[in-house]
Amino acid sequence: MERKKMSLSYKDYVSGVQGLTPEEQLGLLEIISVRLKKTLSKRRKKHSIVELEGLGADIWKGVDAQEYVHRERESWKEVLFDEL
Repeated sequence: MERKKMSLSYKDYVSGVQGLTPEEQLGLLEIISVRLKKTLSKRRKKHSIVELEGLGADIWKGVDAQEYVHRERESWKEVLFDEL
């Protein structure tokens, strides 16, 4: 005897869940959560911090790092002393 595969609708699942005990619902939730995490982790491309190397380097061309830090610190002093 051949068995037909039955497909359930979203509504079927929702009404089915309502008939489960709270413990069974938690168990089902755990199963769904684990499967969903696996699916999403396969889709997500892993990135490395090294990929950011050199990003925005053109913005800093010709800027002396020490002079920039000095100007920033001076601007902080102005803000702090103006508030007093």
